[in-house]
Amino acid sequence: MIKNDLFLKALRGETVERPPVWMMRQAGRYLPEFQEIKAKYDFFTRCQTPELASEITVQPIRRYGMDAAILFSDILVIPQAMNIHVEMKPGVGPWLPDPIRSKKDLERVTVPDINETLGYVMEAIKMTKEKLNDEVPLIGFAGSPWTILCYCVQGQGSKNFDKAKEFCFTQPVLAHELLQKITDTTILYLKEKVKAGVNAVQVFDSWGGMLSPTDYQEFSWQYMQQIIDALKDETPVIAFGKGCWFALDTMAKSGASALGVDWTCSPRNARYLTGGKITLQGNFDPTRLFSPPSEIKKMVKQMIDEFGKDRYIVNLGHGILPNIPLKNAGAFIEAVKEYKQE
Repeated sequence: MIKNDLFLKALRGETVERPPVWMMRQAGRYLPEFQEIKAKYDFFTRCQTPELASEITVQPIRRYGMDAAILFSDILVIPQAMNIHVEMKPGVGPWLPDPIRSKKDLERVTVPDINETLGYVMEAIKMTKEKLNDEVPLIGFAGSPWTILCYCVQGQGSKNFDKAKEFCFTQPVLAHELLQKITDTTILYLKEKVKAGVNAVQVFDSWGGMLSPTDYQEFSWQYMQQIIDALKDETPVIAFGKGCWFALDTMAKSGASALGVDWTCSPRNARYLTGGKITLQGNFDPTRLFSPPSEIKKMVKQMIDEFGKDRYIVNLGHGILPNIPLKNAGAFIEAVKEYKQE
């Protein structure tokens, strides 16, 4: 039994004394203890070495005592497992030297044996569970098929993923074939994560907001729905689409346990669009963590008051930035722990 199960209670929609809190990308770059590991090992070595991944996962819990841990990994381990070469280039970010842009390119993309290709992730989960000692739940995650496609076709990060969109709109049959392969792999991967011990999973649709509402349904949401359908009876699923407020009504009917919301959608609108019956997670602007700690605390309290303390998980509207002062991240967590409804 998990000793602090606030996060799981919120996912089940139960009444809580205060909402749970964690931060996207909490295991990572803003922490000095993470920087020490980063100085010694490159990015994918950190992901692929269970001892390192588990240590990085528990670092923020030791320091701040969030109500949930999220496994240190990356969404791009999926294309790596599917026979697509992925590097992490300093100063550039993700780099895929052989992008998928033709039928021939797609032929080499496989739906892999998860334990053969991603067994290191399952080992990291088991090690992390030992270190957490049932203090808090552990979240596993994956990128949405559309977000993974964006990198696989574009070949790197982008402001608009124009090549990825062009591929979808000029070669839709190939695009759907690639999306289905990514979806099948993601379902197998998340199911193995649940077997290995994660208590919930989150699907990150980081680039969903690049699509129009109609294209979103065709190239992103239908595949996320497949993932939710395949996993919802095994574990709680959180669906997070950045910039996808227009799809919140559809998402609310999906069977997901919770929906992530970014900072461009007000709590009131998020509750309205989702019908007020589903747990919501978010939506503090990560850049607002540069504000003075006293201001952060006021804003967090106001945010909880607006969302309401039940069916709510306090989080950022996207990942924490690398240069956020430690005391400011601390103020964000403390504000939630000190919350009292007036």
